[in-house]
Amino acid sequence: MLRDHTSQLVEESRRAPQHWELLRALGAAVLTPPPGNAEICRGLDLPVPDGAEHTGVFVLGAPPHAAIHLGPEGKLGGEGLDRVAGFWRALGLRAPEDADHLGALLMLYAELGGAESSTADVEHADHLRRSRCALLHEHIWSWAPAYLVAVQGLGIDPIGQWADLTLQVLRSEHDTADLPDQLPLALREAPEPLTATGTVDDALDALVAPVRTGMVLTQRDLQEGARLAAVGFRRGERRFALRAMLEQDPVATLDWLLGQAHRWADVHRRCGDDPTSRWWQQRAAHTAATLEQMLAGARS
Repeated sequence: MLRDHTSQLVEESRRAPQHWELLRALGAAVLTPPPGNAEICRGLDLPVPDGAEHTGVFVLGAPPHAAIHLGPEGKLGGEGLDRVAGFWRALGLRAPEDADHLGALLMLYAELGGAESSTADVEHADHLRRSRCALLHEHIWSWAPAYLVAVQGLGIDPIGQWADLTLQVLRSEHDTADLPDQLPLALREAPEPLTATGTVDDALDALVAPVRTGMVLTQRDLQEGARLAAVGFRRGERRFALRAMLEQDPVATLDWLLGQAHRWADVHRRCGDDPTSRWWQQRAAHTAATLEQMLAGARS
Protein backbone atom coordinates (compact mmCIF):
# COMPACT_ATOMS: atom_id res chain seq x y z
CA MET A 1 0.00 0.00 0.00
CA LEU A 2 1.21 3.52 -0.78
CA ARG A 3 0.63 4.80 2.73
CA ASP A 4 2.68 1.99 4.26
CA HIS A 5 5.66 3.25 2.33
CA THR A 6 5.18 6.98 2.85
CA SER A 7 8.42 7.50 4.77
CA GLN A 8 10.38 5.65 2.12
CA LEU A 9 8.69 7.46 -0.75
CA VAL A 10 9.32 10.95 0.54
CA GLU A 11 13.03 10.19 0.95
CA GLU A 12 13.46 8.75 -2.53
CA SER A 13 14.47 10.74 -5.59
CA ARG A 14 11.75 13.06 -6.82
CA ARG A 15 12.09 11.27 -10.16
CA ALA A 16 10.40 8.16 -8.74
CA PRO A 17 7.02 7.70 -10.48
CA GLN A 18 5.49 6.41 -7.23
CA HIS A 19 6.08 9.78 -5.59
CA TRP A 20 4.01 11.70 -8.10
CA GLU A 21 1.37 8.98 -8.04
CA LEU A 22 1.08 9.44 -4.28
CA LEU A 23 0.49 13.17 -4.66
CA ARG A 24 -1.98 12.61 -7.51
CA ALA A 25 -3.91 10.11 -5.42
CA LEU A 26 -4.05 12.46 -2.41
CA GLY A 27 -5.55 15.12 -4.66
CA ALA A 28 -8.02 12.76 -6.30
CA ALA A 29 -9.16 11.43 -2.92
CA VAL A 30 -10.49 14.84 -1.89
CA LEU A 31 -11.61 16.01 -5.32
CA THR A 32 -13.68 12.87 -6.05
CA PRO A 33 -16.72 12.28 -3.79
CA PRO A 34 -17.70 8.80 -2.58
CA PRO A 35 -18.12 6.19 -3.84
CA GLY A 36 -15.87 7.29 -6.70
CA ASN A 37 -12.85 7.71 -4.45
CA ALA A 38 -13.13 4.31 -2.74
CA GLU A 39 -10.43 2.62 -4.81
CA ILE A 40 -8.15 5.64 -4.43
CA CYS A 41 -8.51 5.62 -0.63
CA ARG A 42 -7.86 1.88 -0.46
CA GLY A 43 -4.73 2.37 -2.58
CA LEU A 44 -3.53 4.93 -0.04
CA ASP A 45 -4.40 2.53 2.81
CA LEU A 46 -6.88 5.09 4.09
CA PRO A 47 -10.41 4.47 5.37
CA VAL A 48 -13.08 5.20 2.78
CA PRO A 49 -15.32 8.07 3.94
CA ASP A 50 -19.03 7.85 3.29
CA GLY A 51 -20.94 10.52 1.43
CA ALA A 52 -22.11 12.30 4.59
CA GLU A 53 -18.56 12.51 5.94
CA HIS A 54 -17.15 13.80 2.66
CA THR A 55 -19.89 16.41 2.33
CA GLY A 56 -19.71 17.33 6.00
CA VAL A 57 -16.04 18.23 5.69
CA PHE A 58 -15.33 19.31 2.13
CA VAL A 59 -18.64 21.04 1.34
CA LEU A 60 -19.97 22.25 4.69
CA GLY A 61 -17.31 22.16 7.39
CA ALA A 62 -14.03 23.08 5.71
CA PRO A 63 -14.20 23.58 1.94
CA PRO A 64 -10.69 23.01 0.51
CA HIS A 65 -10.37 26.27 -1.42
CA ALA A 66 -7.44 28.67 -1.30
CA ALA A 67 -9.77 31.68 -1.71
CA ILE A 68 -11.33 31.07 1.70
CA HIS A 69 -7.93 31.20 3.39
CA LEU A 70 -6.15 33.82 1.31
CA GLY A 71 -9.00 36.06 0.16
CA PRO A 72 -9.84 39.24 2.11
CA GLU A 73 -13.42 38.12 2.82
CA GLY A 74 -12.77 34.49 3.75
CA LYS A 75 -15.21 33.32 1.09
CA LEU A 76 -15.24 31.29 -2.10
CA GLY A 77 -14.29 33.00 -5.34
CA GLY A 78 -13.15 36.57 -5.68
CA GLU A 79 -9.55 37.72 -5.64
CA GLY A 80 -8.27 34.50 -4.06
CA LEU A 81 -9.66 32.33 -6.87
CA ASP A 82 -8.59 34.77 -9.59
CA ARG A 83 -4.98 34.65 -8.43
CA VAL A 84 -4.84 30.85 -8.63
CA ALA A 85 -6.69 30.74 -11.94
CA GLY A 86 -4.06 33.08 -13.33
CA PHE A 87 -1.37 30.54 -12.52
CA TRP A 88 -3.19 27.84 -14.51
CA ARG A 89 -3.43 30.21 -17.46
CA ALA A 90 0.25 31.11 -17.17
CA LEU A 91 1.00 27.42 -17.72
CA GLY A 92 -1.06 27.50 -20.89
CA LEU A 93 -3.90 25.55 -19.26
CA ARG A 94 -7.58 26.32 -19.06
CA ALA A 95 -8.39 27.10 -15.44
CA PRO A 96 -11.18 24.88 -14.09
CA GLU A 97 -14.04 26.41 -12.14
CA ASP A 98 -12.51 25.06 -8.94
CA ALA A 99 -8.95 26.12 -9.84
CA ASP A 100 -8.14 26.84 -6.17
CA HIS A 101 -9.43 23.48 -4.86
CA LEU A 102 -6.66 21.67 -2.96
CA GLY A 103 -7.39 18.42 -4.77
CA ALA A 104 -7.01 20.10 -8.17
CA LEU A 105 -3.81 21.84 -7.05
CA LEU A 106 -2.26 18.60 -5.77
CA MET A 107 -3.08 16.83 -9.01
CA LEU A 108 -1.62 19.70 -11.05
CA TYR A 109 1.51 19.59 -8.89
CA ALA A 110 1.82 15.86 -9.53
CA GLU A 111 1.36 16.36 -13.27
CA LEU A 112 4.17 18.93 -13.35
CA GLY A 113 6.42 16.65 -11.32
CA GLY A 114 5.71 13.64 -13.47
CA ALA A 115 6.40 15.59 -16.66
CA GLU A 116 9.61 16.97 -15.16
CA SER A 117 10.78 13.48 -14.28
CA SER A 118 10.03 11.96 -17.67
CA THR A 119 11.43 14.58 -20.03
CA ALA A 120 14.93 14.25 -21.46
CA ASP A 121 15.04 17.95 -22.33
CA VAL A 122 17.09 19.60 -19.58
CA GLU A 123 15.79 23.10 -20.31
CA HIS A 124 12.18 21.92 -20.34
CA ALA A 125 12.72 19.97 -17.12
CA ASP A 126 14.09 23.11 -15.46
CA HIS A 127 11.03 25.08 -16.59
CA LEU A 128 8.71 22.42 -15.18
CA ARG A 129 10.64 22.33 -11.90
CA ARG A 130 10.38 26.09 -11.49
CA SER A 131 6.66 25.98 -12.27
CA ARG A 132 6.14 23.16 -9.78
CA CYS A 133 8.03 25.01 -7.03
CA ALA A 134 6.09 28.21 -7.75
CA LEU A 135 2.82 26.30 -7.45
CA LEU A 136 3.87 24.86 -4.10
CA HIS A 137 5.11 28.19 -2.77
CA GLU A 138 2.37 30.50 -4.00
CA HIS A 139 -0.76 28.40 -4.04
CA ILE A 140 -0.38 25.33 -1.79
CA TRP A 141 2.02 25.87 1.12
CA SER A 142 0.69 29.42 1.47
CA TRP A 143 -2.51 28.06 3.10
CA ALA A 144 -2.78 24.26 3.04
CA PRO A 145 -0.94 23.40 6.30
CA ALA A 146 -3.37 25.38 8.46
CA TYR A 147 -6.29 24.05 6.45
CA LEU A 148 -5.20 20.46 6.97
CA VAL A 149 -4.80 21.02 10.72
CA ALA A 150 -8.33 22.44 10.78
CA VAL A 151 -9.62 19.35 8.97
CA GLN A 152 -7.94 17.11 11.52
CA GLY A 153 -9.78 19.04 14.23
CA LEU A 154 -13.19 18.19 12.78
CA GLY A 155 -12.98 14.71 14.27
CA ILE A 156 -13.98 12.78 11.12
CA ASP A 157 -11.45 9.93 11.28
CA PRO A 158 -11.32 8.79 7.62
CA ILE A 159 -10.77 12.35 6.41
CA GLY A 160 -8.55 13.24 9.34
CA GLN A 161 -6.19 10.44 8.30
CA TRP A 162 -6.16 11.82 4.75
CA ALA A 163 -5.29 15.27 6.10
CA ASP A 164 -2.49 13.88 8.27
CA LEU A 165 -0.92 11.99 5.36
CA THR A 166 -1.27 14.96 3.02
CA LEU A 167 0.39 17.27 5.54
CA GLN A 168 3.31 14.85 5.94
CA VAL A 169 3.86 14.73 2.20
CA LEU A 170 3.58 18.50 1.75
CA ARG A 171 6.09 19.10 4.53
CA SER A 172 8.53 16.84 2.72
CA GLU A 173 7.88 18.66 -0.54
CA HIS A 174 8.46 22.00 1.12
CA ASP A 175 11.69 20.86 2.77
CA THR A 176 13.19 19.62 -0.51
CA ALA A 177 11.86 22.16 -3.03
CA ASP A 178 13.81 25.14 -4.31
CA LEU A 179 11.61 27.93 -2.95
CA PRO A 180 12.16 31.71 -2.86
CA ASP A 181 12.87 33.48 0.41
CA GLN A 182 10.11 36.04 -0.12
CA LEU A 183 6.52 35.55 0.94
CA PRO A 184 3.84 34.37 -1.50
CA LEU A 185 2.10 37.25 -3.25
CA ALA A 186 -1.17 36.65 -1.40
CA LEU A 187 0.61 37.22 1.93
CA ARG A 188 2.69 40.17 0.69
CA GLU A 189 -0.54 41.86 -0.35
CA ALA A 190 -2.64 40.58 2.56
CA PRO A 191 -5.42 42.83 3.88
CA GLU A 192 -5.15 44.59 7.21
CA PRO A 193 -5.28 42.40 10.33
CA LEU A 194 -7.87 42.57 13.08
CA THR A 195 -7.90 45.88 14.95
CA ALA A 196 -9.31 46.81 18.36
CA THR A 197 -10.59 50.21 17.21
CA GLY A 198 -13.10 49.21 14.53
CA THR A 199 -16.78 48.41 14.75
CA VAL A 200 -18.27 45.03 15.58
CA ASP A 201 -18.93 44.53 11.88
CA ASP A 202 -15.27 45.24 11.12
CA ALA A 203 -14.20 42.67 13.69
CA LEU A 204 -16.61 40.05 12.33
CA ASP A 205 -15.32 40.63 8.79
CA ALA A 206 -11.78 39.96 9.99
CA LEU A 207 -12.56 37.00 12.23
CA VAL A 208 -14.00 34.88 9.41
CA ALA A 209 -11.03 35.59 7.08
CA PRO A 210 -8.01 33.44 8.01
CA VAL A 211 -5.56 35.71 6.16
CA ARG A 212 -6.59 38.59 8.44
CA THR A 213 -6.33 36.72 11.76
CA GLY A 214 -4.12 33.67 11.26
CA MET A 215 -6.99 31.54 12.59
CA VAL A 216 -9.17 28.99 10.82
CA LEU A 217 -12.54 28.95 12.57
CA THR A 218 -14.85 26.19 11.37
CA GLN A 219 -18.51 25.74 12.22
CA ARG A 220 -17.48 22.96 14.60
CA ASP A 221 -15.06 25.34 16.34
CA LEU A 222 -17.80 27.92 16.81
CA GLN A 223 -20.21 25.35 18.17
CA GLU A 224 -17.61 24.19 20.68
CA GLY A 225 -16.76 27.81 21.48
CA ALA A 226 -20.41 28.56 22.23
CA ARG A 227 -20.50 25.58 24.57
CA LEU A 228 -17.35 26.69 26.40
CA ALA A 229 -18.59 30.29 26.61
CA ALA A 230 -21.97 29.05 27.87
CA VAL A 231 -23.89 30.89 25.16
CA GLY A 232 -26.41 29.67 22.62
CA PHE A 233 -25.13 28.59 19.22
CA ARG A 234 -27.12 29.89 16.28
CA ARG A 235 -26.67 27.77 13.18
CA GLY A 236 -25.89 29.57 9.97
CA GLU A 237 -23.05 31.41 8.31
CA ARG A 238 -19.99 31.76 10.57
CA ARG A 239 -20.24 35.54 10.77
CA PHE A 240 -23.85 35.27 11.92
CA ALA A 241 -22.97 32.67 14.56
CA LEU A 242 -20.09 34.77 15.90
CA ARG A 243 -22.25 37.88 16.12
CA ALA A 244 -24.82 35.98 18.17
CA MET A 245 -22.11 34.75 20.54
CA LEU A 246 -20.68 38.24 21.02
CA GLU A 247 -24.12 39.72 21.62
CA GLN A 248 -24.91 37.15 24.32
CA ASP A 249 -21.62 37.32 26.24
CA PRO A 250 -18.83 39.43 24.73
CA VAL A 251 -16.37 38.71 27.55
CA ALA A 252 -16.70 34.93 27.40
CA THR A 253 -16.67 34.91 23.59
CA LEU A 254 -13.60 37.15 23.33
CA ASP A 255 -11.86 35.04 25.95
CA TRP A 256 -12.52 31.92 23.87
CA LEU A 257 -11.32 33.65 20.71
CA LEU A 258 -8.15 34.68 22.52
CA GLY A 259 -7.45 31.04 23.34
CA GLN A 260 -7.98 30.16 19.69
CA ALA A 261 -5.50 32.83 18.57
CA HIS A 262 -2.83 31.46 20.91
CA ARG A 263 -3.55 27.92 19.70
CA TRP A 264 -3.19 28.90 16.06
CA ALA A 265 0.05 30.78 16.71
CA ASP A 266 1.40 27.51 18.09
CA VAL A 267 0.04 25.54 15.12
CA HIS A 268 1.88 27.81 12.68
CA ARG A 269 5.04 27.66 14.76
CA ARG A 270 4.99 23.87 14.54
CA CYS A 271 4.43 23.98 10.77
CA GLY A 272 7.98 25.19 10.23
CA ASP A 273 10.50 28.02 10.44
CA ASP A 274 10.07 29.19 6.85
CA PRO A 275 8.92 32.74 5.95
CA THR A 276 5.36 31.65 5.20
CA SER A 277 4.86 29.78 8.48
CA ARG A 278 6.44 32.67 10.41
CA TRP A 279 4.06 35.11 8.72
CA TRP A 280 1.04 33.09 9.77
CA GLN A 281 2.40 32.74 13.31
CA GLN A 282 2.95 36.50 13.57
CA ARG A 283 -0.53 37.23 12.26
CA ALA A 284 -2.09 34.90 14.85
CA ALA A 285 0.06 36.49 17.56
CA HIS A 286 -1.11 39.94 16.46
CA THR A 287 -4.70 38.71 16.66
CA ALA A 288 -4.07 37.47 20.21
CA ALA A 289 -2.67 40.86 21.26
CA THR A 290 -5.64 42.64 19.66
CA LEU A 291 -8.15 40.34 21.32
CA GLU A 292 -6.51 41.03 24.68
CA GLN A 293 -7.19 44.74 24.12
CA MET A 294 -10.76 44.05 23.10
CA LEU A 295 -11.27 41.77 26.10
CA ALA A 296 -9.95 44.42 28.48
CA GLY A 297 -12.37 46.91 26.99
CA ALA A 298 -15.30 44.52 27.27
CA ARG A 299 -14.50 43.82 30.94
CA SER A 300 -14.37 47.52 31.77
